[in-house]
Amino acid sequence: MPDFSPTEYAVPGFVALVLIEMIWAWRNRPNAYEPKDTLTSLAFGLGSTVSGLIFGGVFVALFLAAWEYRLFDFGEEWWALWWAWPLCFVLDDLAYYWVHRAGHRIRWMWAAHVNHHSSQHYNLSTALRQTWTNFLTIGFLFRLPLVLIGFHPAMIAIVAGFNLIYQFWIHTEAIGRMPRWFEAVMNTPSHHRVHHATNPRYLDRNYAGVFIIWDKMFGTFEPESDEEKIRYGIVKQLGSFNLLWAVFHEWVGIVQDMWRAPWKHKLSYLLREPGWTHDGSRETSDMIRARWLKKRDTQAPQTVLSENPIAGSGEPA
Repeated sequence: MPDFSPTEYAVPGFVALVLIEMIWAWRNRPNAYEPKDTLTSLAFGLGSTVSGLIFGGVFVALFLAAWEYRLFDFGEEWWALWWAWPLCFVLDDLAYYWVHRAGHRIRWMWAAHVNHHSSQHYNLSTALRQTWTNFLTIGFLFRLPLVLIGFHPAMIAIVAGFNLIYQFWIHTEAIGRMPRWFEAVMNTPSHHRVHHATNPRYLDRNYAGVFIIWDKMFGTFEPESDEEKIRYGIVKQLGSFNLLWAVFHEWVGIVQDMWRAPWKHKLSYLLREPGWTHDGSRETSDMIRARWLKKRDTQAPQTVLSENPIAGSGEPA
């Protein structure tokens, strides 16, 4: 089977769509793009590509070694099996859901994934804001079961590439909502705006790559509300366009926390969820969300009695 990387062929399309969205933003939403932020995102994309070229071969070698111990043999012409491709695509998307969820719930993995969320703007250039340090995490292990089932690493790499291509177009505010049937099954700009939000009601929701059904199945789905404006970025905003700080700030934070923490808590700063502290001095996303829910429930009776339907709606402070 010839070597094929779908993302390489998609790059011209990415560039064209970014330019089209810039024109749309200039006319309809001037604040959607910020020059320094966009340049930072582009630099992220370039650095991520270089990192992938340097370290990608290591993971390919690991997957090829694991493939020798596969449970099922699809034959030498595995690439010609029409049914294997859609099955691999769906299972790979399920694996993506779990690695993405882990990337938000394990600080070690969040240190790499936080790069993608660090922009306070939401546009197609944000999709290019990819990590340089993914090789330091164990995310590849989530796709290892596909290899052991019998899917060739090349097939997995190709469907993962198409998964990444799909996710590009959902990083936009230019599209409101898709038809209801599409919103019910597929990940969309509306669903993914929720994922990039820092509003308490939206934190750590909608992890899907292509199929939003995974979030609905595993209890992490949250619809976009028309009553609450989305705020993008991370809970503690970077406040800087310094590229190296944007790339490594969470790794620095982990080292600092582990250095200062008592011995019995050191590993927790690596393996627990972001925001966890042994002394409760910071908040996790669960704590922030729980505080918001308590406030919303407390204000709920006021919503019923108010003449203004918006008053007391639980808008976070």
